[in-house]
Amino acid sequence: MKQNSRRKSLKKLLLGTAAVGSLPYLEAKATQENGPLKGNINHAVCHWPFNPMTLEELCIGIKKIGFNAIDLVGPNNWHILQKHGVECSMCNGADLGIVQGFNDPQYHDKLVQGYEEVIPLMAKAGYKNIIAFSGNRKGMDDETGLKNCAVGLKKIMGIAEKHGVTVIMELLNSKVDHPDYMCDKSAWGIELCKMVGSDNLKLLYDIYHMQIMEGDLIRTIKRDHQYFGHYHTAGNPGRNEIDETQEINYPAVVRAILDTGFKGYLCQEFVPKSKDKMAALEQAIKICDL
Repeated sequence: MKQNSRRKSLKKLLLGTAAVGSLPYLEAKATQENGPLKGNINHAVCHWPFNPMTLEELCIGIKKIGFNAIDLVGPNNWHILQKHGVECSMCNGADLGIVQGFNDPQYHDKLVQGYEEVIPLMAKAGYKNIIAFSGNRKGMDDETGLKNCAVGLKKIMGIAEKHGVTVIMELLNSKVDHPDYMCDKSAWGIELCKMVGSDNLKLLYDIYHMQIMEGDLIRTIKRDHQYFGHYHTAGNPGRNEIDETQEINYPAVVRAILDTGFKGYLCQEFVPKSKDKMAALEQAIKICDL
């Protein structure tokens, strides 16, 4: 009995010692998980999914998480970003919206005027990317749309090249969110980039939208990454959090992006279901921070 009792006491002592010895490891692990971001990818977020949170509130929130870039902010609101030391990772304000784009020649004059006004302002502010849209088909065939887009975009490539600004044509799905949108497949967008023939035209590869339209995300990113100047995220289905409740393996996708040597921005564009939107954003950033 004494021997059994001694064995139990020794076992208890050893377990206690092991627990104490593991404390520094557990503390270090917790510090690592809650510490600064790794810096391998440039994180950003879109403002619109976080409404009614103000742009200023979002600036304060992302600084606490540890990154400092917001997408789709126009010249009228750049002063808010600058006040908080936040970058504009993707500018807007020159386009006419998603529906009225470069595939329709009737909009070319207004579009060219808009980009000629905003691009020099971007250069002065130190911003590098500006959004563009193909527009809706409205019965137009893809080949005609390509030619029209190329004609219109070539008119602004000179000023974009002069100021070191990249025009980013967004890939969107036409199946769920944007019916009739023309630039809805990566192959179409890549052909447009080839027709325009300028390194200052790239595609916004929206992972959520392209999962809906064509899938095969990782293979596409690895093969065609030279045409992709920006990335957006969201969970599918639903366009919500990028957690385990949806079908896209974001760590694997982000790893593929990093493997291409990408130095641009990966921007969160999911619509949070959670009441604590900033906690949802912080979780998404951690998922993608490889």
